[in-house]
Amino acid sequence: MQIFIGGIGCFWDETEYQGVAGIISTECGYCGGKNPKVTYEQVCGGNTEHIEVVKVTFDPKIISYEDITRLFFKIHDPTTLDRQGPNVGYQYRSEIFYNTEEEKKSAQKVLDEVNKKFNGKVVTTIRKEKNYCKAEEYHQKYFEKQKKR
Repeated sequence: MQIFIGGIGCFWDETEYQGVAGIISTECGYCGGKNPKVTYEQVCGGNTEHIEVVKVTFDPKIISYEDITRLFFKIHDPTTLDRQGPNVGYQYRSEIFYNTEEEKKSAQKVLDEVNKKFNGKVVTTIRKEKNYCKAEEYHQKYFEKQKKR
């Protein structure tokens, strides 16, 4: 199994990865900040440097890291700085976090392709994974939980 971590705005949009062949699971979390553990309230406060992310576990024999990265760019607007739809703030920026040089190269390749299509307007950044932590349980599978109410 392999991991892809990306910020697509609100992490509740993890549902966008569901039903894709090769994707095993998703998890809402925070990544990129100064501390190894943070809370939703701290991230929303704006001074942790964390963003809301979706951690995607997938089978690379079925779907490649590069294809997951392409999907990442299809499910959000990579041209809006620090926002997705009604969600505004640093914690909603578009970002990919990698763990290996191979992942970094794949992500950069796809970003370059997408940026060309958007005439250089893509604001997505790519950084080494830093201080990922799982979000609180009430954020996990949020939309599924709301349907059950």
